[in-house]
Amino acid sequence: MGEEKNENYVKETAKNKLYTYGEYLNWNDENRYELIDGRVHLMSPAPFRQHQKVLGELFRQFSIYLFDKDCEIYVAPFDVRLPEGDEKDEDIRTVVQPDIVVVCDIDKLDEKGCKGAPDLVVEVLSPASFGRDRKDKRDLYERHGVR
Repeated sequence: MGEEKNENYVKETAKNKLYTYGEYLNWNDENRYELIDGRVHLMSPAPFRQHQKVLGELFRQFSIYLFDKDCEIYVAPFDVRLPEGDEKDEDIRTVVQPDIVVVCDIDKLDEKGCKGAPDLVVEVLSPASFGRDRKDKRDLYERHGVR
């Protein structure tokens, strides 16, 4: 599927179809997406400068704190796959990109990102993502056992 055609297909069908991580990996447009329980969420364009400034400082502080610890820290875009059970990777229906991710169980990390609940996620709130981050994603993280 061509890039433009693929983007239009995703936008037109996103309201009615549930997607998997396997399908998500094949989208070829320039947009960033998250899947929450199979539903597509188009992520905002590049965040405002203040968002980036706050994110950068939080990342710096966490990095300093975690320097000699057995945890790894990542900044978005970084895929966090949250399976409901033991489904195959390509069948997972929830993939999010928190602003900051801390993972202390290194077995959850692979070349694609993190599979399973990270130890910590940070979402820097912005007007465009406030509702989804504050309610939907917070509930999602709690449901999947993010500490």
